Amino acid sequence: MKSSGLLSILTFSDKRKDILFLLQDSPRTLSDIKDYFDVKSPEILPRLKEMEAANLITRQEGMYWLTSLGKVSAIHYKPFLDTLTAIETNEDFWRDHDLSAIPDVLLNRIQELKECRVIRDEHEHIYDTHKTFLENILSSAHCIGFSSIFLPGHPSMFLELARSNIPISIIATPNVFFKLKSEYSIEIEEFLKFKHASFHVYDNAKIAFMVTDRFFTLSLFFKNGTFDPRNDLIGFDSSSIKWGEDLFKYYKENSVKITNL
Repeated sequence: MKSSGLLSILTFSDKRKDILFLLQDSPRTLSDIKDYFDVKSPEILPRLKEMEAANLITRQEGMYWLTSLGKVSAIHYKPFLDTLTAIETNEDFWRDHDLSAIPDVLLNRIQELKECRVIRDEHEHIYDTHKTFLENILSSAHCIGFSSIFLPGHPSMFLELARSNIPISIIATPNVFFKLKSEYSIEIEEFLKFKHASFHVYDNAKIAFMVTDRFFTLSLFFKNGTFDPRNDLIGFDSSSIKWGEDLFKYYKENSVKITNL
């Protein structure tokens, strides 16, 4: 592609990209644009002229507007950038783990996780990532999650949430379910008595995640099949939470509800 092409106009300059998204919100005067970027006219005018020449923006009655082409470019360019941001920000996490448990429909929406960050434990504190998890889940208004691993503290924690009248729905793999059934039957039986609590079983999937009104956290398996207890992807923004809720819906729709032991 020629260096003067439309793609290079946007990708070779953060300033041009930012102008595109600024004008997507509303038309602006030159003074507005200068104030927004805190620059002088000689610094911003060349970028504006380049975008005018590329038919991305136009100037009418002292106001800069996006052209029809500019509007289309802004609409489709932002998701692309958000996707790259989501991948690059947590590049090691996505590269090192098995992503097969994430359905394509949600993997294609990975840009919604651009605000997520990885919390990593050191070897001597291998379960410290759960501190953030516990601190937030106990103050949440509702809780949904999927577990393909067993942690001894979870049965009592989920029961405590149910006793506190917090709506909670958990999906587990068969191995986790049988572990709970054989060693925590009393807790599970009490859990199932609450109308606002539900338990489901889904055929094996290499994933563990939790979603509340406060946060979303995701744990995955390495590509060699072993679970990674040290790295959790966590997000507190509405997009991450919505993505996690849709992931839960996907698994719930294909799971079996347990009503009694």
